[in-house]
Amino acid sequence: MMAEPGYGRKQPARGYIYTMLQATGLVKSYSGLTVVNDVSLTVNNGEVISIIGPSGAGKSTLLHLLGALDKPDTGTVTIDGTEISRLAPKRQAAFRNKHIGFVFQFHHLLPEFSALENVSIPLWIAGAGQKAAAQQARQMLETVGLAHRIDNKPSELSGGEQQRVAIARALVNKPSIVMADEPTGNLDSNNAHAIHELFLSLRSGLKQTFIMITHNEELAAMTDRTLIMRDGRIVEERRNTL
Repeated sequence: MMAEPGYGRKQPARGYIYTMLQATGLVKSYSGLTVVNDVSLTVNNGEVISIIGPSGAGKSTLLHLLGALDKPDTGTVTIDGTEISRLAPKRQAAFRNKHIGFVFQFHHLLPEFSALENVSIPLWIAGAGQKAAAQQARQMLETVGLAHRIDNKPSELSGGEQQRVAIARALVNKPSIVMADEPTGNLDSNNAHAIHELFLSLRSGLKQTFIMITHNEELAAMTDRTLIMRDGRIVEERRNTL
């Protein structure tokens, strides 16, 4: 039987590099307009990748295709050995919950829930019990520096703290990859820089893989590689020195 992809399998030897995500020939059109045009890319485990480009370049659409939030017209996406673009809808949804973490510009936290409860949601969906979910959620909030805020509701948290809760929620199922769409777009420069530093520290501490969309080229330069999109295509790749 094939091993489950992601953190459920035996971890590779330290320093071992393998392909975490492979996208091939992705095309997506809406009402006759091609938004993503024959995009292929490879992301290795433990990499932090940024995607930049002007508004309308197709960045968010590409991220939605990579994360199985939308279906490509043509092309395939394989994450950690599973070709997710060919999964049936229910299996695809289950794969997303277990193996892909999402962070968006708007935190999408439930206002009536505490930080601990918001982070527990993916675990509840996966069938974890209340006690086990609370323990894992607490550990993840500690990892992102919010051990002292677990009982606070979103309205009692700063913007930077709310985004850290959203990041903890994305990470709590120990996903194969985290996809972030303008995760610092609503934050001031200090908080934005702190969130990007957090991503890099999580990569180092948890060997986490990230794909991140940002308009901020200075912050993009903090990642391992930057992909530049225009008119639905990746037109340039930069390797950054951290």
